[in-house]
Amino acid sequence: MADPMRIRAQAAGDKATVRVLMSHEMETGLRKDAAGKIVPAWHIQEVTATHNGKLVLSAEWGHSMSKNPFMQFAIKGAKAGDKIAVTWKDNKGDSRTDEAIVL
Repeated sequence: MADPMRIRAQAAGDKATVRVLMSHEMETGLRKDAAGKIVPAWHIQEVTATHNGKLVLSAEWGHSMSKNPFMQFAIKGAKAGDKIAVTWKDNKGDSRTDEAIVL
């Protein structure tokens, strides 16, 4: 299982800015190791975010994302104390969900 995501959510006015740092190796399947063998693809394919249980973001990613990807987005109507949950799923079937409270 991957390390926890670092999620920060800050309210400002009628919206909240959410910043997410995901821990994942993100192999493209195009790189070779020291022995010359291709390193198998292993990358996040789907990312979703919810605000108090309501889906607010859904994204499909390809293999061209960087290792430990960073994502930032804004949610209208979010206020301090609301719950933000972010989930990723990768091409090997692994997934991770972490939550944060809007400050």
